[in-house]
Amino acid sequence: MTSSKSEQPDRISEAELAVMEALWQRNPITASEVCDSVCEKRQWSLATVKTLLSRLVAKKAISTSPDGRRFLYAPLIARADYVGGESRRLVDRLFGGRAAPLFAHLAESEALSDDDLTEMEALLKELRK
Repeated sequence: MTSSKSEQPDRISEAELAVMEALWQRNPITASEVCDSVCEKRQWSLATVKTLLSRLVAKKAISTSPDGRRFLYAPLIARADYVGGESRRLVDRLFGGRAAPLFAHLAESEALSDDDLTEMEALLKELRK
């Protein structure tokens, strides 16, 4: 289930995003399964994951459903919708709502590889069709 753009959840922190990534990869899953995915890499405890899950439920970014003595968690927003919203916020906030200055900045800072440029050229050709 995904929310519409008008129902975007509150801003998601970097830590919460790590939990969301685990849920986007596989769902519904338990808090322990989320921890299996993120705890070692981030040096988190299960309690930390449960706190982040609670915050995401409160933000209406994920759903929870009982499964015996545990809960299952699933995203309420699609990853593509989240990325789209965050991309738009970035462009609006830093580049006055225009994408061209963003690409110029990336090119000037040498953050774009030849492969990136090739992909962008192909995308532009596709968009112009």
